[in-house]
Amino acid sequence: MTFEEFVSARLGNLVRYATVVTWDPHLAEDITQNVLVRAQSRWSRIGRMDAPELYVKRMVVNEFLSWRRRRAAQSIPVSAETLAGFLPAAPDQVAVRDDRDAMLRLIATLPPRQRAVIALRFYEDLAVEQIAEMLGCRTVTVRTHLMRALATLQGALPATLVTTGEQP
Repeated sequence: MTFEEFVSARLGNLVRYATVVTWDPHLAEDITQNVLVRAQSRWSRIGRMDAPELYVKRMVVNEFLSWRRRRAAQSIPVSAETLAGFLPAAPDQVAVRDDRDAMLRLIATLPPRQRAVIALRFYEDLAVEQIAEMLGCRTVTVRTHLMRALATLQGALPATLVTTGEQP
C-alpha cells in the first residue's frame, strides 16, 4: 500500500482517533497532519510493517504527549477572573442536562497519560498489554493510569449516578 492509498483510506479514522485522544478537534487535526508529514518521509519502512495503522496511531499518541510537554513550557496561565472580565459566562442550557457532555468534560480534566489510556481502552477497545506496547511502558503502569483515571471519574460523578448505577 502506498502512502497516498493509506492516507486516502485511513485519514478519517486517524483524525477521529486523535480527537478522542486530545479531546480537541482542532488540535487533533494539527497532530494528525504533523504525524502524517513525518510518516510520509519514513513510509518505505512503515509501509512494510504488519500493521502500519497501529504504528501511525502510536505516533499520534506520542505527538500528543510531547505537544503537551512543549505547550506546558510555553503557556502563560491566566486566572478565571481575568477571563471572566472579558466576556461574562452565559449558562449553557444543553450542557446542564447532558450527562454525556459532563462525562466528556470530566475525562478532559484527566492528565494526558490517563486520558490516552482511557481513550485506548474504551474507544479503541485495546487490552492493557496492547496499550502498554503502544505507549512504550509496562502493563502495571497502564493499569495504574487506568485505575487512577476511573477513580477520579467516579469521585467526580454526581452522587445520584453513583448510587443508582445509571450510566452517564
